[in-house]
Amino acid sequence: MTRPDTTIEAILFDLDGTLIDTDDHTVKLLTRRLTPLARLLSFDANGLARRIMMWAETPGNALVTLLDRVGLDDNVFAMSDTLHRWRGLYPRHNVPLIPGVDTVLRALIEHYRLAIVTTRGSRDAQAFLAQHNLASLFDVVVTRESTRRLKPHPEPIQFAAQCLNLSPQSCAMVGDTVVDVRSARAAGAKAVAVLCGFGERDELEKEGAYAILTSTAAIPDVFLPSELRHLPSTSGSGGEANS
Repeated sequence: MTRPDTTIEAILFDLDGTLIDTDDHTVKLLTRRLTPLARLLSFDANGLARRIMMWAETPGNALVTLLDRVGLDDNVFAMSDTLHRWRGLYPRHNVPLIPGVDTVLRALIEHYRLAIVTTRGSRDAQAFLAQHNLASLFDVVVTRESTRRLKPHPEPIQFAAQCLNLSPQSCAMVGDTVVDVRSARAAGAKAVAVLCGFGERDELEKEGAYAILTSTAAIPDVFLPSELRHLPSTSGSGGEANS
């Protein structure tokens, strides 16, 4: 069977909003608080709430990186956990999968090497993989402890590629935010965005994502041969390439 893109040898995945079914309760809470003002000024409260959470990610990662570089490791890890709670993300003991992801990952492993690239800590990442019996599928797990700089800097993706003995150009990065897309493009990897997390289609398009999919469960539409795309767990999923 011939893969659709023979230049790609490995697929890297973000966690929250990409493999983990991100809890949106923080966005919903912020939306409710913004609604009275939105009615007065005629703007989209939900859209603004999502943007506020997104705006917090890049400077948050930059601050984590800065503090880590001056040796405040314990404080920076505690701060990162706080930022995750602010975004409404699940703790390590309760991390549900995006629907259909388990089936997709087990199909992809027949054709690609797989890796995790996340700003979560190693304990969170390993707990997630153990909870869902996925650890054996991933050759590399890059967490916030793995590199000095975090996404959107290219270093985490470059490091994952190095661990896989591949060039970044041989890798695709799958994530739900503009931070993931920027990191991938800066590293030279192919950026694939999914809409099951915090990112919005228009902003992901502007960042130059190669493909934008409704869900991670639609990854077969881009990376698997046509005869293997219709997996039971991916029915109803869809996506489109923006190349």
